[in-house]
Amino acid sequence: MFHTCGPNEAMVVSGFGRSPPLMIAGGRVFVLPCIQQIQRITLNTLTLNVKSDKVYTRHGVPISVTGIAQVKIQGQNKEMLATACQMFMGKSEAEVSNIALETLEGHQRAIIAHLTVEEIYQDRKKFSEQVFKVASSDLVNMGIGVVSYTLKDVHDDQDYLNSLGKARTAQVQKDARIGEAQYKRDAVIREAQAMQEKVSAQYLNEIEMAKAQRDYELKKASYDYEVNTKKAESEMAYQLQVAKTKQRIEEETMQVKVVERSQQIMLQEQEITRKEMELEATVKKPAEAERYRLERLAEAERAQLIMEAEAEAESIRMRGDAEAFALEAKGRAEAEQMAKKAEAFKQYGEGAMVDMLLEKLPLIAEEISRPLSMAQKVTMVSSGGGEVGAAKLTGEVLDIMTRLPAAVEKLTGINISQVCVMPPLS
Repeated sequence: MFHTCGPNEAMVVSGFGRSPPLMIAGGRVFVLPCIQQIQRITLNTLTLNVKSDKVYTRHGVPISVTGIAQVKIQGQNKEMLATACQMFMGKSEAEVSNIALETLEGHQRAIIAHLTVEEIYQDRKKFSEQVFKVASSDLVNMGIGVVSYTLKDVHDDQDYLNSLGKARTAQVQKDARIGEAQYKRDAVIREAQAMQEKVSAQYLNEIEMAKAQRDYELKKASYDYEVNTKKAESEMAYQLQVAKTKQRIEEETMQVKVVERSQQIMLQEQEITRKEMELEATVKKPAEAERYRLERLAEAERAQLIMEAEAEAESIRMRGDAEAFALEAKGRAEAEQMAKKAEAFKQYGEGAMVDMLLEKLPLIAEEISRPLSMAQKVTMVSSGGGEVGAAKLTGEVLDIMTRLPAAVEKLTGINISQVCVMPPLS
């Protein structure tokens, strides 16, 4: 069977299989019926009102002391829980409280007996700490921990504490009267000192004011001197600046005039340039255009003439080539004919050659006279003695005469230099 308990309670399971007993603070446990036993112990905090009536202090004065203590069984400490179970298992919460209360009261009485009334009354914190320390060490052995202890009340039936209060009150009142008198005395002394300090401060203030006035006058005179000096310098600088400004204005005016004159010169130059451009556009350009046109026309005519001359030359060359080819063909035919004639001439002899020469004489004359007809003039030169010398032929006639044998040989195939001897020309 399962058993549970809250955090303010502890369970102790003993019996079969539980040696030593199992202690559980706040939880659950399975218990075998009949062979195992479960017991519970409270872990609640217990508030104890610890009263000690008419306990004699160290000086034999009976007093009554009341303290408040908070105690509980420590369930988180297994050893203390085991000790508490051994001592309080089966006891009620009231019985546990009574045991703890009697223990605390005994320790409280013991501590009161070792202290005086004044020590307990005046230093309650020290008394509480002593009771807490002594009682805690003793209750721990029972598994109980002291959470806190506070001294609640101290009183007596002999009016001892009241007398202590009256004496203290009288002492306080005495101290108050003495303090009041001392305060009044000190107040008068401080008032006199304050008055003296006031007068001294007033004199010192007046002295400082006089010094300040003197320093002010000196500083003012120095500042006035500096101001006047600066003012004079400023006026001189102003006049100088005015003169510089006027000079700069005049210089700038001259620069403006120079710029204006430069602009005028520039405008004049531009006008001259414009007129030159106008003249060039109206006169030079047309003249150059006309010259260029005439040059182009002359070049075109020259090119045309060159082309015509080249064409004529080509035509002449082609005619010459054709004529040369025809003459060459004719010459070959005639050469063949002459070769045949030469064969015949070999048979007929010199008479046949003369006969053929006479037959070709008209052609020879025509061939000879053709270059002569191209002569422009014939010049007759005198020998200087009044007689007309023999006419001398020009170079062209001489050339014709030198070409005569070749022409005869070309036409007839006969070498006339071998047939007859021509007389030299004189």
